Parts: sequence; C-alpha cells; structure tokens
Amino acid sequence: MLNKTDIVASFAKGLRVIEAFGADHPRLSITEAAERTGLDRATTRRCLLTLHHEGYADYDGKFFTLTPRVMRLGMGALAALPLAQLVQPWLDQLSETIGQSCSVSVLDGNEIVYLARAAQRRVMSIGLLPGSRLPAHCTSMGRVLLAALPRSEAAAIVEAADLSPRTPYALTSPEDILAEIDRVRAQGYALIDQEIEIGLRSIAVPLFDARMRVVAALNSGMAATQESAGLLVEQYLPELLKVQKALKRIL
Repeated sequence: MLNKTDIVASFAKGLRVIEAFGADHPRLSITEAAERTGLDRATTRRCLLTLHHEGYADYDGKFFTLTPRVMRLGMGALAALPLAQLVQPWLDQLSETIGQSCSVSVLDGNEIVYLARAAQRRVMSIGLLPGSRLPAHCTSMGRVLLAALPRSEAAAIVEAADLSPRTPYALTSPEDILAEIDRVRAQGYALIDQEIEIGLRSIAVPLFDARMRVVAALNSGMAATQESAGLLVEQYLPELLKVQKALKRIL
C-alpha cells in the first residue's frame, strides 16, 4: 500500500498539464491550461515553464505548445510494449500481402491508441503513427474493442463521447452506434464506410490472447474505390483472420 510520502504531487500535476494538450487544443495559455487541468494558475504556470525549460514545450510569451521532444515520453513506453513488438512483423507481412495499410490499436477510455502500423499509402488526411489517437465509436478498431466490453460498459463510453459527425455518413445517436457494436460483437468484425473521413473505409477484427481475451484490434484501411463496402469482407477479412489466428498462439 502506498503512503502519501511515496507520491510526488508536483510530478503528477506536471503530467496533468501535459495531458491538457491535444489535437483540439495544441496551444494553451496559462489560464486555459489551468481550466483544463483543474489546477490553480500559479501551479499551472510553474509546470508549463518547467516544460519549456526542459525543452518539452515552446513558449511565445502567451501560448505554450508541446515540442516533438515530448514524444519521447510516449514512444519509449510504446516501443517497450511486448504486444507492439510481437505484432509488427505480422503487420508488415499482412500489409505486403493485401497491398493496404494495417494497424493494431488498444482502447484507452473513449479513444483508440495506435500501437503499431504498416503503411502502404496514405489514405487519411492525417498521418497515423504509433501513439496516434482516434475516437473509438466511429472507427473499425474502436467498435471491435467496444464490442469486447460488457454492453453496459460500452454504452457508458459511447454516451459520454463526443458524437459530433465527422462526415455525412457518420452514426450520431448512441442507440445506432450501440446497435452497430452489437452487430460487430455477433459477426466478429467491424466495417466502417467513410464515417471517420470521406473516401476512407476500414475493416477490423479483434486480437485474442491464449485465454480468448481481446487484447487489441487489427485493421486495414483503404480508399473507398469499390462500389460496395461489403466487398471488403470478401477481399480482406480472410487475411485478417489468418493473422488473428496466428497471433492467438503467441500472445
């Protein structure tokens, strides 16, 4: 059992400040960072200035932005994960076999976090790398991972998420999204047709360990060039399932 003296409170506060930054908030003033962390302004200011002093943040006199140096904190941890190391060779081989980009991710709250990726060509407007995050409710890997949870837990995550549509094809009601997650749970794979970005389709399957627990999701994303998204099931699902079966023996 930890004692209070075992916890470095200032370090914990600094981590909260780092987590305040994101795709929707790449620049933060001291006041904005304090509001997002719930910390007082003086503490937030010291944390931000410390990050600036150590090279983890830039400061223009009003706004702070994280520098690429901060990626060392996450990339080192991701690279050390056995799962990322195990799946990367399989991803590389799968990507070469089907000629499409392939990824593995895990669930973190209402987002998926990319652990490993093998890219053939860029089909999204944003670049995806290990450590990248996307909403779980509107991504193929996210729906696979949500389908592995008890329905009540998946429902709580969906209902708490920002369901603002990214495209005209996106599902926006919790009921519709949960119905699709139920379908994914029953059929064993998820198919997304331009819900996350126009022109992008993806198909995903869960990755199991030897005890049949879902530990991650595997997907392939491709441009929406075929007439029907359903053709992805016939064309790509068998190869995804082969990798799923192979990884189950070693995870």
